[in-house]
Amino acid sequence: MFSKILIANRGEIAIRVIRACKEMGIASVAVFSEADRESLHVSLADESYCIGGPLSKDSYLNKEAVISAAMASKAEAIHPGYGFLSENAEFAKMCSDNNIVFIGPKAETISQMGDKDMARKTMREAGVPVIPGCDLVENVEHAKQEAEKIGYPLLIKARSGGGGRGIRHVSSQSELEQAFNTATAEAAAAFGDAEVYMEKFLFPVKHIEMQLLADNLGNVVCLGERDCSTQRKNQKLIEESPAAIMSDETRKEMIDVSIKAGKAVGYRGAGTIEYLYDNDGNFYFMEMNTRLQVEHPVTEMVTLIDLVKWQIRIASGTELAFTQEEIKPKGYAIECRINAEDPYQDFRPSGGKIEMLHVPNGPWVRFDSAIYQGYTIPPFYDSMIGKLIVYSKTRDEAIRKMKAALCELIIEGVTHTAGFQAELLGAEEFVDSTYTTDFMGKYL
Repeated sequence: MFSKILIANRGEIAIRVIRACKEMGIASVAVFSEADRESLHVSLADESYCIGGPLSKDSYLNKEAVISAAMASKAEAIHPGYGFLSENAEFAKMCSDNNIVFIGPKAETISQMGDKDMARKTMREAGVPVIPGCDLVENVEHAKQEAEKIGYPLLIKARSGGGGRGIRHVSSQSELEQAFNTATAEAAAAFGDAEVYMEKFLFPVKHIEMQLLADNLGNVVCLGERDCSTQRKNQKLIEESPAAIMSDETRKEMIDVSIKAGKAVGYRGAGTIEYLYDNDGNFYFMEMNTRLQVEHPVTEMVTLIDLVKWQIRIASGTELAFTQEEIKPKGYAIECRINAEDPYQDFRPSGGKIEMLHVPNGPWVRFDSAIYQGYTIPPFYDSMIGKLIVYSKTRDEAIRKMKAALCELIIEGVTHTAGFQAELLGAEEFVDSTYTTDFMGKYL
């Protein structure tokens, strides 16, 4: 087991990893930007190093600075959290080249699954259902030819990256050229890669993801699914596990297919396979995230398996201590992402100093966050300031518990989304679990 781990991230996920390290008796090292000197993860870690200016490119995305901090602190491993360098194959290789363990999959796996076009081909060869579409398109004329075969409506999607960027919906041929040019330009700016492919736009659908854990000995298990269909601009707002509308037969089929996919790519660590799920129970591979997900706590709640600790154990060479047959999720868990935004003003970002903070508690209520009373939210990073997670034996109880917890959460000084989340939980489509990825658009 490692004696010291550097956390190459900030905010709540950095604290989440530090907490796991403390419980495992492992020393933790924090890195921070100039804007994060007063951040909680800096004071909670055993050591901390400033690695650059406020902008992410100068600090949390500065691969050389992170590696230098790891070497200076003599950290044996780096946990990347999510976002930033977590799916950067070059960074994973740099870790290996400097005899530092990257807590995640191999660099080759990150490259293979980060290339969405290659990932589709790999899954297709492994027998995983994929969305009807085409491989990379070279130019507008090529896109028009392939679009006629696929049929409208369709999606143009960036080969690289994620987070909903480089994606454009196309309803007809008249929209194709502008959408193609916009998608390729956005992909080039965001990921340094302008290549795109196209898929049939499936509608209405749910966004379902399967959580995998895999060790270095070829053992792969699936910890069940999460329903992540409550989204705005491809960004998730509420996640729950299990997906209430899914049949046991379909669930087993998706689990079996996901395990097959993990083995096909020689996966290692924690990873998530994302699917589109239609009203007829059909499911289609969308992409694989080769990292820890923001919404991992709901899986932890229903399985009682600590995903972060198992990431660390697997990276140190430990074999999985449970088989697929032993994984039996129980109850229902819901997570609400709390963002510093004004949902009634087109989700305008809200910064400033937190004047008062009261965190909800009680049985099976969890608040993952890095904020504290007196903390000033910096304007340079993602607007998420916390994740509220609850667990109950039934879904109805979980919804009521979450509403109560949202009412109890008090954050004064900045505008946030807790009240709006409570409204969403009361919507008829959410209550009966028929909501799909267009739920937010219709609700707004």
